[in-house]
Amino acid sequence: MNNSLNKNIEIAAVIGLGLIGGTFAYALRDNKIVSKIIGVEANEEHAKKALELGLVDEILPLDEAVQQADFIILATPVTIAATQLPKILENVDEQIVIDLGSTKFDIINSVKNHPKRGRYVASHPMWGTEFSGPEAAQHNVLRDRVNIICDKDDSDKDALEFVENFYRKIGMRLVYMNGEAHDVHLAYVSHISHITSFALANTVLEKEKEEDTIFNLASSGFESTVRLAKSNSATWVPVFKQNKENVLDVLNEYISQLRKFKSSLEKENWEYLNELIEGSNKIKKILK
Repeated sequence: MNNSLNKNIEIAAVIGLGLIGGTFAYALRDNKIVSKIIGVEANEEHAKKALELGLVDEILPLDEAVQQADFIILATPVTIAATQLPKILENVDEQIVIDLGSTKFDIINSVKNHPKRGRYVASHPMWGTEFSGPEAAQHNVLRDRVNIICDKDDSDKDALEFVENFYRKIGMRLVYMNGEAHDVHLAYVSHISHITSFALANTVLEKEKEEDTIFNLASSGFESTVRLAKSNSATWVPVFKQNKENVLDVLNEYISQLRKFKSSLEKENWEYLNELIEGSNKIKKILK
C-alpha cells in the first residue's frame, strides 16, 4: 500500500489487543495506513475475538510479528511493556516502534542506553473508556484527542516524523513533554481520578448494601463520578505501581483537601465550606 505517510510502511504489528490496542488497529484499518495488521495477544480468547472482529489479519508470536512488521504498536499494560520494549528493540532493524502507555518514565528508562533507542517514539494517546478487551475497541474516536509525545529528541528523525504524521493522519493533536514531567502531570489529571472513583465505589458499596437502591437513586452526577470504577485492575495496578511516588504525592494533597471539607462540616463552619466550594469553581476557567 503506497500511503501518504511512508511508502515503506506496509505491515503493522499491534501488541496487546485490548481497548487501546484494538482501537489503534481500527485506526490503522480505517485510515488505510498499512496493508496488513499482525496481532500479538497472550490471551487466547482475546486473540480469537480480535480475529473475528477484523482487528487484525493474523496472530503471531512476538518475535515473528516484530520481524515481519514495519511499524510496531506496543499496547500492553505498562509494567509488561517496560519488559517487552527492550526485547522488541533487540529484533528491530529499521522498524518504527511506539508505545501507548499512560506512564512514560519507566518504559523510556528501560531502553535509555539501548543501541536501537532511536527507533522508538514514546507516546500516550489521551483517550480511553472504563471497558476492556477487544470488544471494547472503537472506530473513529481518536480524532481531535491529544496525543503526548515524550523525549522526542531521543528518537531518530525519520521515526519521529513518521509517528507525527501517523497521529495527524488519524486526527490526533500533538503535545510534547519529557517523560518525567508527563508522569507528574498525569498523576494529577488522570491517575487520581481513577483512585477517587475506585474509592467512592467501595464507599458506596460498603455503606449501601441494597443494590436496587443504588441503581434507582444514582444520579447522573454519581454515575459520571464513579464510572471509572468499572476500569480494569489489570490496566491500573501497573500504572499506579510505575507512578507510585507521583500518585502518593497527589493522594496526600487530595486527602488534605478532604480533611478541610470534613473539618468545616464537623465545626459547622459554613463560611469556610463556602470558600472551599467557591475555590473549586475556578476550574471553570480551565474546563469549559
